Amino acid sequence: MDRITIRLPRQQVEMLERLVAAGEFPTVSEAVRYAVRELVSRHGDRVIRESDQVTSLKI
Repeated sequence: MDRITIRLPRQQVEMLERLVAAGEFPTVSEAVRYAVRELVSRHGDRVIRESDQVTSLKI
């Protein structure tokens, strides 16, 4: 697994910590991984399609 570093506003970090404290996620890292999976799931196909269209135009 790769590691990345991000900066978040204090309010978002506190909300992530609250989600962990409430038992929604085992760790803040897992909460962030979940959020990234959701983002990629919702937007990834569109980005790939658009990228493929741009690539096919260049050929």
